[in-house]
Amino acid sequence: MNTTVNASCKNILLVDDDHGAREAIKMLLGIDRHTVTEAANGDEALRLFTSSKYDFVIIDYIMPGMLGDELAQSIKKIAPAQPIFFVTAYLEKLANADKAGDAVLGKPVSVEDLRRAMAMPTE
Repeated sequence: MNTTVNASCKNILLVDDDHGAREAIKMLLGIDRHTVTEAANGDEALRLFTSSKYDFVIIDYIMPGMLGDELAQSIKKIAPAQPIFFVTAYLEKLANADKAGDAVLGKPVSVEDLRRAMAMPTE
């Protein structure tokens, strides 16, 4: 199954405390020539988010200092329509979490998973 690549490149904020995970996801997003800005934690992500516009925000769930759902809630307070999705190895932790994100993907994530998430309509 091959999902069609979105014709326009997106500006994406990628938030994950694991450098290797950020690099892997950035590489996958690079296949479709998206521009990726990286943040290693929630505080850094909020600073970046308030100073730029992003088409999507991709957030890890388990991070020191601020969990991914807390970051998503903070971003949604600033920009309620901002598309956010989680990429996490802890799917069960997000099962009952407040739905601050528009989609949840499990790690390891594939380019097809990312394409499907970015193609989903958001509210």
